[in-house]
Amino acid sequence: MNKPTLLVLAAGMGSRYGSLKQMDGVGPNGEAIIDYSVYDAIRAGFGRVVFVIRHSFEKDFREVFTPERFGGKIEVGFVFQELDKLPEGFTVPEGREKPWGTNHAVMMAAGEIKGPFAVINADDFYGKSAYQTVGDFLRSADGRKDEYCVVGYQVKNTLSDNGTVSRAECAVDDKGYLTSIVERTSIERKADGVVYYTLDGKDYPIDDNTPVSMNMFGFTPDYFEYSEEYFKNFLKDNVANLKSEFYIPTMVNVLVNEGKAKMKVLTTDSPWFGVTYKEDRPMVVAKIQSLIAAGEYPQNLWK
Repeated sequence: MNKPTLLVLAAGMGSRYGSLKQMDGVGPNGEAIIDYSVYDAIRAGFGRVVFVIRHSFEKDFREVFTPERFGGKIEVGFVFQELDKLPEGFTVPEGREKPWGTNHAVMMAAGEIKGPFAVINADDFYGKSAYQTVGDFLRSADGRKDEYCVVGYQVKNTLSDNGTVSRAECAVDDKGYLTSIVERTSIERKADGVVYYTLDGKDYPIDDNTPVSMNMFGFTPDYFEYSEEYFKNFLKDNVANLKSEFYIPTMVNVLVNEGKAKMKVLTTDSPWFGVTYKEDRPMVVAKIQSLIAAGEYPQNLWK
């Protein structure tokens, strides 16, 4: 049986954070959130981690996140998300600076991953239980196709006090399977205490307990084939839009709506937190320290 692979999306520019937050030390010995993610993945039985990065910061990133850093306990690989990595017949439009989105980032690993894999954001802390839950699902899915998973968190537990956040709203049937997933790019709690998302300049309320994706997905390799095929259609419709992005929820929605794949929505008792803005950093540092105090993690993660 293949050990699952952890695919870490670390190519984002961190425009709202103001720097390369993927490498920001938030643990007591300079550990980044990535370190805790890899540590939890190792505990959950993952055998390899692949980082999606950009050539512009490759040298600095590789010098930090080496196999030796992780004690040789997991294989390490790197792939690159760049604007010009497009299907034959397409070119980057003049003025395009924004990456092509999270699902484009996933596609960069098609030649590196041969078995079940989990996808995470580099700057999100998902927690031990979440990795174990996804790892168990992926081991059960090994050798099968069209059966995926996503970890759902209640939207009320995923907000920032320092600005709007992007979340993917999940609709779930009575058997726990996803029926739709919609990217909401501007969510916040307003002064009246209600959580809203903004669409076309208008605010719409969203229930506190609504499940949302924090980009922790589980896939099998057939997902790459679907993505390659649909990305061409996406580009035909959106290549001229300099801000268009090919999100994972975009691809998942197509597969679910067309009945080509099923996606189980998994629950976890792990805490989620992350750094969208610089002002989020003290909260993250404090929460990690509290987990260390509770015995969830050692004081020095890799010693």
